[in-house]
Amino acid sequence: MNIESGGTAERNTGRYMKKREAIINVASKLFDENGIKGAMLSEVAKQVGLSTNSITYYFKKKEDLVFECLMHTVKTFDMITEMAESEKTPVERVKRFIQEFIKKLSDCAKGNYPAIMTFRDAAELDSSYTKIIFDGYKNMFRRVRGLLAEGEINSENRMILTLRTHLFLAQIQWSRIWMGSYSLENYERIQFYITDVMLNGLAVHDAPWQNNAIDRKLSEFKIPESPNHGFLVAAIHLINEAGYNGASIDRISARLSVTKGSFYHHIPSKEDLFAECMERTHAVLEGFQETVHQHQGNGLEKLGGISRALLRYHFSEQGPLLRVSAWSEISDYSNFHEKIKPLRKLLQNLTDFLAVGMMDGSVRVTHQSVASMMIVGMINGSLTLDKWVPGSENVNVDSLYIRPLYYGLLSG
Repeated sequence: MNIESGGTAERNTGRYMKKREAIINVASKLFDENGIKGAMLSEVAKQVGLSTNSITYYFKKKEDLVFECLMHTVKTFDMITEMAESEKTPVERVKRFIQEFIKKLSDCAKGNYPAIMTFRDAAELDSSYTKIIFDGYKNMFRRVRGLLAEGEINSENRMILTLRTHLFLAQIQWSRIWMGSYSLENYERIQFYITDVMLNGLAVHDAPWQNNAIDRKLSEFKIPESPNHGFLVAAIHLINEAGYNGASIDRISARLSVTKGSFYHHIPSKEDLFAECMERTHAVLEGFQETVHQHQGNGLEKLGGISRALLRYHFSEQGPLLRVSAWSEISDYSNFHEKIKPLRKLLQNLTDFLAVGMMDGSVRVTHQSVASMMIVGMINGSLTLDKWVPGSENVNVDSLYIRPLYYGLLSG
């Protein structure tokens, strides 16, 4: 791996560095929107006013550019973490991290800082790149985990803190998408609401967190098994890991140990398979929401019931579910929100359950739209727990991952 291009003297000029940052900014957005395999260097070049061949003056090949974009994101999180580490308590460190991250999002939106991207399909790169990226990510993750700790991290609290760190970072990354619907002058206000929910949760402090009649009804929900179930399982896992463009027919077939000919015998095209993946996930979401609406319970019981049910379903034999951020490769929120109608319906129902809870006293009064987005972020993050938190399948994820969103990230 050699990511250096251009002469040494030229690389030290302000003009060179400015253009290089512009390339990283555009590329990060395109990799985020279209996946590493779906984003084309020709489009990057077009948006920064260069020919495709001229990009190689700054980055010899596409993989070098992807690597730099991902390492830019790692370094950004490291920088934010370092600032948060200067605070004395976990509460103050969480507040500072969110504050600095929102500042960076604002700088990105103004064009003053290269865009931050997802780690979704980092594994698509050659191992010479991924080792450095994942080593950087793991180190960053451990440092963020340390922000949440009161004292030493040991065998008793490590998994608890690891799951909460995954929840925290899932919320942080998800906010990059949905905050695009707010104007820049509102970012500081939204930061306040994100921090409020993150630290204080959604439930009133003495509200019980337990399975109830709604959970039992949701556990009975079934949808007919597709004759293509095996293909759906392989495709959803791959899309969740690598995005739509990274989930090729070759890779789906390889996971099932079948030929491409066998794939096409069952399914006409990749687009048809993806459509069926989406339809199946939407059917589960709509069925769960309808079930919750039909049964009595306070707002917290409804919210907790659907959160637990989605996680259980995803990891059951009936699963998996397509993660929300994979429903579209479009990260621009206005387009994302219009295109993904099931997300809009889910947000509307979550907002409804939050309003019910605020009226019946089971849910704290907070910003309903922000809170509903954060519930979606928690659900979205839960669908990749098996990838990012090894061993999470052996613990009570309901208690250690879902509950902290409702009672506070640092709650007992």
